Amino acid sequence: MMKMINFMKGSVMKIHSLSRASRCLTTEGVVCGFSSASGPRVCIVGGGPAGFYTAQQLLKARQDAVVDIYERLPVPFGLVRFGVAPDHPEVKNVINTFTQTAQHERCSFHGNVNVGKDVTIEELRHAYHAVVLSYGAEGNRSMEIPGEDFSGVFSAKDFVGWYNGLPTNKELCPDLSSETAVILGQGNVALDVARILLSPLDMLKETDITQNSLAALAGSNVKRVLIVGRRGPLQIACTIKELREMVNLPNTRADMLTSDFEGIAEALKDLPRPRKRLTELMMKAVKEGRDDKVEKCWGFRFFRSPVEILTGADGKRATGIRLALNKLEGSGDGARAVPTGQIEDVECGLIISSIGYKSIPIDPTVPFDPRKAIVPNDMGRVLDTAGLYCSGWVKRGPTGVIATTMNDSFDTARVLIQDMEAGKLDLSVNKLGTQAITALLQTRGVRTVLFSQWEKINAEEEKRGKSLGKPREKLLDIDEMLRIAWS
Repeated sequence: MMKMINFMKGSVMKIHSLSRASRCLTTEGVVCGFSSASGPRVCIVGGGPAGFYTAQQLLKARQDAVVDIYERLPVPFGLVRFGVAPDHPEVKNVINTFTQTAQHERCSFHGNVNVGKDVTIEELRHAYHAVVLSYGAEGNRSMEIPGEDFSGVFSAKDFVGWYNGLPTNKELCPDLSSETAVILGQGNVALDVARILLSPLDMLKETDITQNSLAALAGSNVKRVLIVGRRGPLQIACTIKELREMVNLPNTRADMLTSDFEGIAEALKDLPRPRKRLTELMMKAVKEGRDDKVEKCWGFRFFRSPVEILTGADGKRATGIRLALNKLEGSGDGARAVPTGQIEDVECGLIISSIGYKSIPIDPTVPFDPRKAIVPNDMGRVLDTAGLYCSGWVKRGPTGVIATTMNDSFDTARVLIQDMEAGKLDLSVNKLGTQAITALLQTRGVRTVLFSQWEKINAEEEKRGKSLGKPREKLLDIDEMLRIAWS
């Protein structure tokens, strides 16, 4: 089949790729081309794991599908890049799979496009047969207690973004001068943060942690990290892998309260195997502790809920946290934490809230459930909005690991394919897809970053990292990213 290249008059053209959706690259870096009249055009909003997994499944399921991914940042991969701990490089290997998807002849990546601002969902729906919302959860759940806006109090999302090189968090500058840090929440992210705060610098120097955060950690006085949860050991949310890493962290010791584990040994026999193994490891850490000569320690504090952030005379900087002591009503995962009326004050200068992320509305035309902080949907079909779908955290809430997101995204893609085959989407109408959207963005002064241009950023980061003995040194400035991408 003869392929067609649409040349813009007066421009010097460079062929970018040829596929069912033949594309060309103008001197302005704008993709143009003709879409296939016979194949479905699908737009995915969000270039993180949910977006790439959805794209992967769509491309595999239909040999005529053309998929375009739009991402707000100039760089792809979302939480794999900005959320996975620096000392977990094996988890980031999934980037290789995402790269294969982005380089597929029927897939295009368009970074530096803020959907909802640069282009509306309605405009995307007009240009594509289907639109999939996969933009994740970039908001923070509030603790809703007095003082949470004090200096020294951070969300885990922002703190993780700081040491992982998220451009919006590059100026965070946490004060690490206090000996004690308190983390609220006991999930994997909370343990990631605790581990980064206590890890030997020699371990971190070989990761892709940013140099500015590495310098801050080098001057850190934090020697004790308490990881606080409102319920008990049998309800803890972390996985055994993360807990084992804490237990085995060099030059640290576990610091637990034996009173928090009363009656736990008797309950072990009735626990499911994963929960039993996790609990046994905790109890072993309680019993053995670590070398008292080691100056750094960490520990869980159970049955405690934050009540208030305490401050000194200036009324601006956190100096401690007041916790309510709880008792449990019920058992297992359904147990509820009920205040006993007792309180406990903990002196600390760094408080990190790891109680969860939340999705935010992207466009007034898209239904949104503010209580659940998700787009209301039925198996990925956005309610009352034909042709609009969702996958990942914006679909089900910010839970699970990358494998959970993979399965969820595959499910959404299968539902979308079913709707195509059942005639619920009118594929007889020719949709212009990226040809229409890039032309629209050009009139608004928005220039996209293609995947080949992201690869220039990637090469520069790897080059800078190599000189430091690291896998990469992430660029923190968006303007610098764009300059390198478009060079």
